[in-house]
Amino acid sequence: MEKLPRISGKELIKILSKQGFKLIRQKGSHVIMIKETSERKITTVVPLHKEIDKGTLLEIIRQCGMKRDEFLSLL
Repeated sequence: MEKLPRISGKELIKILSKQGFKLIRQKGSHVIMIKETSERKITTVVPLHKEIDKGTLLEIIRQCGMKRDEFLSLL
């Protein structure tokens, strides 16, 4: 399994935007993004750090309903 790269919050926002997520609001160094599907509304919080921790990135990927390999293919 390929290792997750270290990416910034801004890079993650660009990736999620391409997947249909919309930036709703920002509070301090955290951005709230939402994607509405016919089944549910997916909400995630992206920290605007230079490098997002591995565990945080994995949790955001899980919240967005993506698999690790699917996320890596978007990079």
